[in-house]
Amino acid sequence: MSWKPALPRLPILQWRRELKGQALVDDALAGVIVAVMIIPQSLAYALLAGLPPQAGLYASIVPTVLYALMGSSRVLAVGPVAVVSLMTAAAVGEFAQAHTAHYAEVALALALLSGLMLTVMGLLRLGFIANFLSHPVISGFVTASGLLIAASQLKTLLGVQAGGHNLPEMLAGVFAKWDQVQSLTMAVGLGTLLFLFAVRSRLKLTLRGLGLSPRAADLLSKLGPVAAIVVTTAAAAAFDWQGQGLKTVGHIPPGLPPFTLPSWDLALWGELALPALLISIVGFVESVSVGQSLAAKRRQRVDPDQELVALGAANIGAAFTGGFPVTGGFSRSVVNFDAGARTQLASVITAAGILLATLVLTPALLHLPQATLAAIIVVAVLTLVDFPILSRTWRYSRPDFLALVVTLVLTLLLGVEVGLVAGVTMSVALYLLRTSQPHIAEVGLVPGTEHFRNVRRHQVLTAPHMVSLRVDESLYFANARAIEDRINDTVARQPALRHVVLQCSAINDIDASALESLEAIDGRLRDAGLCLHLSEVKGPVMDRLERSDLLKHLSGRVFLTHYQALQQLAPELAGAALAEPPSQTPPTA
Repeated sequence: MSWKPALPRLPILQWRRELKGQALVDDALAGVIVAVMIIPQSLAYALLAGLPPQAGLYASIVPTVLYALMGSSRVLAVGPVAVVSLMTAAAVGEFAQAHTAHYAEVALALALLSGLMLTVMGLLRLGFIANFLSHPVISGFVTASGLLIAASQLKTLLGVQAGGHNLPEMLAGVFAKWDQVQSLTMAVGLGTLLFLFAVRSRLKLTLRGLGLSPRAADLLSKLGPVAAIVVTTAAAAAFDWQGQGLKTVGHIPPGLPPFTLPSWDLALWGELALPALLISIVGFVESVSVGQSLAAKRRQRVDPDQELVALGAANIGAAFTGGFPVTGGFSRSVVNFDAGARTQLASVITAAGILLATLVLTPALLHLPQATLAAIIVVAVLTLVDFPILSRTWRYSRPDFLALVVTLVLTLLLGVEVGLVAGVTMSVALYLLRTSQPHIAEVGLVPGTEHFRNVRRHQVLTAPHMVSLRVDESLYFANARAIEDRINDTVARQPALRHVVLQCSAINDIDASALESLEAIDGRLRDAGLCLHLSEVKGPVMDRLERSDLLKHLSGRVFLTHYQALQQLAPELAGAALAEPPSQTPPTA
């Protein structure tokens, strides 16, 4: 089948037919609930990205609608998220001072570049790129990012001026200014933190104890940030906390999202290329993971290639409407799902709700304490921190543990870009190391059966003039020499050997380098009076081998099953095996 680029589709043409009756009511309710929840998140993540708070609102309107029109997930909610906001701040901060006009221009360029990259990857059907980020690397990166984000908010919670681009610098900066802590700001920030933690841990159980349904209790418990904003904003206005040194959000201009033009400086684009690529990949992986997990609960399907195109459109939309890079968020998508959203109409209603808030409610946010938003960020991102994965990964796989720790530590010490690149590099390096030394088992016949198992694990039958080797890995340039060395060593240790049979049941591919090695092995065995045979070669692998010269000059034969090879090359062993009862040892690998 020939490869063709993916053509953009409009899933709205499918789900619009479902907009009737109860589905409309469910979508409307879910859209309103999500809008109420993500307004404070959008404001907070804009400040985290180093942008004015209205940028978070703008990034939640047009991008959300564009994704709703083009996305394949019915419930994924797109907008600013914590990790991408942190990566935006780290990337844009290299070129401009936060909260300046030039900073906003660079953020717009970053969103546009990320959107173009995502769109191109989608059109080229590169949705499989998510597979290159292993779960340990993602977990280490997200955990470190959560800690970095929480640490970056300490200065706002305490009311001090402190900087830093990594965890040691952030903590040192805060402790150096400890004598300058603003008591009112600290009281508001820590008080909001305690309230939000209490809401997250206790309110749901309390509401269920009062007789509310689990769904209603869960949704109401997620509105804690809204309550915190209302209470602290009202108190700040009533008691003139701003006059007492408390920093507030200040004036947020009401109105529609503006039409903005990103910077077209190609030199700047070149500098932003790597950060934009990393933001694109991380955002896509987070988005498609959330979308697929929620879709599976309803037996629906998410198309990764279509998701790339939809996220690309959302980021391009953000670039021209005063936003910054966006992606699918976990918390808002789960709320959307739990609230009963049936189609992407819920996201359109969410965008409409945020637009209404931008037009009407922004004057009410004049006295919103920045410490309240910082507390909302801290509580939200601490859910990303997953320390137990360290012990779980250590017990299961030391190489994966190493990749996780390298990602986590370097992200904390050197920043998000260095940490992520190092983690991916480490994963690839460990994969190459692991597959360069493939597991090669000498197998024998399990008595009374036609099964073959490792001679070191089971009581099996073997013949002195025949050796069977099962290679548990695809053959490619990195492990071709290991196969040669193992066969040479086996031949040298068994002088009576006449036949070498490679059981290929676990080989999914043989590249050109490995093909040359097999040809060299066959030539050396022929010169030594031995024959090389293959068994259980998979169809796609055989198709490629038939296009080479290996099978034309092979000293031995290709057998459909390994048992057939034994019947032809050691018939006495096959006959003896049938006469013996099978061993009680379970025939596992």
